[in-house]
Amino acid sequence: MRTLMRAGAFVAVASAAFLTAPSAHASARGDNGDVKIHKSATDEFDQRNEPHVCSFYLDAFNFDGRQQVDWHIEAWAPTAATKGETVKSGAITLDADGHGRTADMTLPDGHYKLFWNFDGEKGAAKHKVFWTECEASGGGGTTPSGSPSASVSASASASPSGTAGASASPSSSSSAGASVSASASPSPQGGGGDLAETGSGAPVGLLSGAAAALVAAGGGLVLWRRRAARG
Repeated sequence: MRTLMRAGAFVAVASAAFLTAPSAHASARGDNGDVKIHKSATDEFDQRNEPHVCSFYLDAFNFDGRQQVDWHIEAWAPTAATKGETVKSGAITLDADGHGRTADMTLPDGHYKLFWNFDGEKGAAKHKVFWTECEASGGGGTTPSGSPSASVSASASASPSGTAGASASPSSSSSAGASVSASASPSPQGGGGDLAETGSGAPVGLLSGAAAALVAAGGGLVLWRRRAARG
């Protein structure tokens, strides 16, 4: 009789232990997971953390399936005007594998802290600190030193005073081209105008007349010298 009672007591204790085990596991829901800060271009299954971002999202790994999460982001020192001010917040339900991500988001350049709260958590929320630096990555702000506008203004200011050679070249080439054109091209027929004609453009008749006059003068001089010799 006592043996049966002892056996019954053992079964009861074992059953109680077996039934309470799931509830102990359930009380630890979510404590084994982690959350990461990701750049928008980073794959959501990449488990590294990226604390310097511009556009970003929150990515959760290894939580319990269907975990309910509430999160918020606070402005943080040293850039926060008011430390602890909530600047973004939201909620997400993780998938059956305990994974999930938020939509992409942005914040003004500065330092921030994420607080990640979930059902079944123990102690403080999970958290991450990070920086947003859109200006440094070309997302706005000051004009880079090598920007097109700087180059244009520099070349525009340098052109009038610093290109003597360049300014001289067009004038010399144009004058040379003009003189070549003038000497090589015949003058217009019947052209009047005030410009003197040079080179092959001079009238042929005028040159012929001058040559005839010189020949006649030479012949006259020869006859005169002969007559003088005879006398």
